[in-house]
This record gives sequence, structure tokens and C-alpha cells, in this order.
Amino acid sequence: MEIALLANDSKKELMVQFCIAYCGVLAKHKLCATKSTGSMIYEATGLHIEQLLPGGQGGMQQLTSRISFNEIDVLIYFRDSRAKDMEHALDDDTLIRACDLNNVPVATNVGTAEVIVTALDRGDIDWREFVNPNSDYNRKHS
Repeated sequence: MEIALLANDSKKELMVQFCIAYCGVLAKHKLCATKSTGSMIYEATGLHIEQLLPGGQGGMQQLTSRISFNEIDVLIYFRDSRAKDMEHALDDDTLIRACDLNNVPVATNVGTAEVIVTALDRGDIDWREFVNPNSDYNRKHS
């Protein structure tokens, strides 16, 4: 599975702690994140993470595009809903809408993220393998 990790500045430490707690599960999957979030997670956990552009410099758009092409199976996005300017709010809406349109499970808080990671570990989200064109399943059967 391809898991995208994203966190607003005020939530980056929370994301790092989450990734430390679930390192064993996350290590079984392909991870990507925006630049600073990915760097922080890598430094704390050693997890291999594809680092995209910084969020404000195109990273959010990269994630939205990948989601739109069904190349991301799960989005974990710890966002600060209290401190939003209009530009970030539009990016957030576009990102979440892309998840909705493509049936990509998304977590925007720790509670939901824990449910999704537990489901990943049990295999409850394996149906995404049939949808993602870059999945191992589709590479073997194409």
C-alpha cells in the first residue's frame, strides 16, 4: 500500500510520535510525505519515505494529483483546523475532495489514523490493491 503522510506545522510532532508508535505497521508499506514532514519522520524512525516538495511549494498538489490517479491508498493528514488561511483551506478542500472521489481512506486526527493503521495491519484495506495502478497486484497482472 502507498500511504501519504502530511501534517501542518503545529501537528508535525504529533505525526512523528504517531509514526514512532506505529513504525512496525508503517514499515510494511510505501510511504510518501511532504518535505519537512518526511524529514522529521525519517530522522525519528528511520522509515524510508519518498519526500515530495514542501507543502506550500507544490507538495499538496503532488499529493492531490497522485490521489486523483489512484496512486495513493491511504492519506493520514494531521491538520490544524484552527489556523487556516484561505489558500491552505482551498488546498485542503481539494485534497480531501480527491480522496472522496477516489475512495481513498483519509484520517485527519489521531483517533481515525489509529483505526486506519489497525485496519491496514489486519488487511481490511487490501481492496485498494485492485484500484492502484502501481500496486504489486496490478504490476503482476498487467
